Amino acid sequence: MHGARKDLLAGAVFVCFGLAFALTAGSYDVGSALRMGPGYFPLVLGGLLVVLGIAIAVKAFVAGEGGDLGAVPWKALVLLVVALLFFGYTVRGLGLVPSLLVTVFLTALAGRNARVIPAALVAASLTALSILIFVIALQLRLPYFGFWLQG
Repeated sequence: MHGARKDLLAGAVFVCFGLAFALTAGSYDVGSALRMGPGYFPLVLGGLLVVLGIAIAVKAFVAGEGGDLGAVPWKALVLLVVALLFFGYTVRGLGLVPSLLVTVFLTALAGRNARVIPAALVAASLTALSILIFVIALQLRLPYFGFWLQG
């Protein structure tokens, strides 16, 4: 199979991220299923990522021969890293709306056949949906616009 090496690599990445989450969760109070602590969700997520990674790696071994991994999609890789760094560094200063809008726009442009207009529509709709879910429905205290924009 051509994708066996890709699956093996993907499985290894999932296992590494899952172990990182699970090990980090150990430094927090985990609690129980009825009274969850701050480490509960990262521990469960890490465990699920490890199980999923192992399943993907086993599938790669069962599938047989592997092919070439292919070229690295540098444009997508750079856009995704820049988008995540942008959000992390600007969400407090700019606020949720501008930071999320730019982040989603950059990640939408990371696709192979990405175009500006559909990426902008995706960014606007996901930002609006995030505001509806997190700020309005869940009543999280996230400022729409940060202190950098308030003069």
